[in-house]
Amino acid sequence: MISPLIERISSNTFAIEPTLKPTMASRDHVPRNLTPGRSVAVIGAGPGGLAAAMQLAAAGMSVRVYEAQPVVGGRSRRITLGDFSFDCGPTFFLMPYVLEEIFSSCGFRLSDFVELHRLDPMYRLIIGDANGRPTVLDTTQNVDEMVRRLSLIDPNDGPAFERFMNSNRTKLERLTPLLRTRVTSMLDMITLDGLRAGAHVRPWESIYSLMGRFFKDPKVRLALCFQAKYLGMSPYECPGLFSILPFIEYEYGIWHPRGGCNSIVGAMAKACEQMGVEIVTNSPVEQITFDGNRVTGVLIGGRHYGHDRVVVNADGTWALKNLVPAHLRPRDTNDAIDARRYSCSTFMLYLGLKGRVDLPHHTIYMSGRYEERFRDISHDGRLSDDPSAYVHNPSPLDASLAPPGKSSLYVLLPVTNNRPGQCSLNWDHEMPRLREDAMGQLEEVFGITDIRSRIEVERLVSPLDWQKERINHGATFNLAHSFDQLLHRRIPHTYPGVDGLHFVGGATHPGSGLPVIFLSSTITTRHICELAGIDHPFSDSYRVDNIPVSSSS
Repeated sequence: MISPLIERISSNTFAIEPTLKPTMASRDHVPRNLTPGRSVAVIGAGPGGLAAAMQLAAAGMSVRVYEAQPVVGGRSRRITLGDFSFDCGPTFFLMPYVLEEIFSSCGFRLSDFVELHRLDPMYRLIIGDANGRPTVLDTTQNVDEMVRRLSLIDPNDGPAFERFMNSNRTKLERLTPLLRTRVTSMLDMITLDGLRAGAHVRPWESIYSLMGRFFKDPKVRLALCFQAKYLGMSPYECPGLFSILPFIEYEYGIWHPRGGCNSIVGAMAKACEQMGVEIVTNSPVEQITFDGNRVTGVLIGGRHYGHDRVVVNADGTWALKNLVPAHLRPRDTNDAIDARRYSCSTFMLYLGLKGRVDLPHHTIYMSGRYEERFRDISHDGRLSDDPSAYVHNPSPLDASLAPPGKSSLYVLLPVTNNRPGQCSLNWDHEMPRLREDAMGQLEEVFGITDIRSRIEVERLVSPLDWQKERINHGATFNLAHSFDQLLHRRIPHTYPGVDGLHFVGGATHPGSGLPVIFLSSTITTRHICELAGIDHPFSDSYRVDNIPVSSSS
């Protein structure tokens, strides 16, 4: 069944006033008693944790969510500076039908909680040139117009766009069952769906090299594969199977939720509480407790809270190292965990500005030496000149984020993570330089004049700050999505050898990004329901023919 949200996809706006504010229990609140035998603790009120809580509550389980921060959302929470509001992390909202499925399975409609706006242009790309002027490309779901715009860069590459779209439409159809399935070993791939998907998994091919099958101009290729940045990776290393990311943007659109992507997690928290889920904030879990290899609950502030199962939505590798005793994870030693490949980190500026900013909702600048700059980040652990940058400018569309006539500006520069042996930077020392780099790019590349004199409020965030938020090595996009860390090579949804320990989020299969984090929550909660012998709210298995029709068709 196609979701109600997608049936109305021809409209650019879903206008519904938000429902009641969620009420959060504080840490000194004494939680109510939970149903014996079906009591579940969820660690982390991020997107994956709240999606899991919704589905488990709909299945009849007693669920309590423990959140370390004073507000829900995790990396998707809201940041408020004076009269200005910002998304903390994700700002792109894709594939709304995935979340609509979860809301529908729990008896809700997403559109009753969130107002969504389709973006056109989806984003502006400023593609640098080491030897000349940058190329500016405004992207759109209108395929004919996109063909025309790409043809202005290279006459042969424009017509290839339709071929790219048709090829990846088939590819996504083949991969979708795999993206919704728990994979514990390569044996799970020996199914008809697995074999159909496997034909599109080419481990020797990066997304950039794959684009060479369609497009010849390097700038056009980058325009159609920079989305590797959503995974914190270079397109020269990111596996080619992720060409479905740009396809998804052009097929289903990019959306802005009123209030920012943080309003999505706020909506999920409201739905959770209407279902009886208890959300306890200011409650960092210190330890998951066990009797032998069986989960017994969590420890917070020296106090034990008993539960039959624990779902971890905290940063996955951090949680393994810090919340699970070493003897229960003999293959995942701390050294083995730290030896894995991680995404890049980010340097952030949240700026409240006087006046308006003349930029689209999303603007992405790719350095004229894009490959070299990503090598600096991913391998050499150093900063470099002419950094790539991303600017989120939501205020022209969304008046809720800044006072009248002013702007909330979100600025991101990809930087190295803090993994030992890779990064030796002193972030406290480097922060002034990074800020000046960002200011220079905002003025010279993005064309924002007098930026420094217009700042009313400001917050800077470094990889060290991310790391202090219990993110392993400050790698904001989780484990890297290299071929050796896909499928069953990510953190298992149900941890082997331990009774009652489960994971959701970007460190699990299918990976990072809001839509696939929602998919991970369904994979995990399906298995929990199977183990408990109860029905999951998704009563029927996903059918490929349920993929929504293109909004541009």
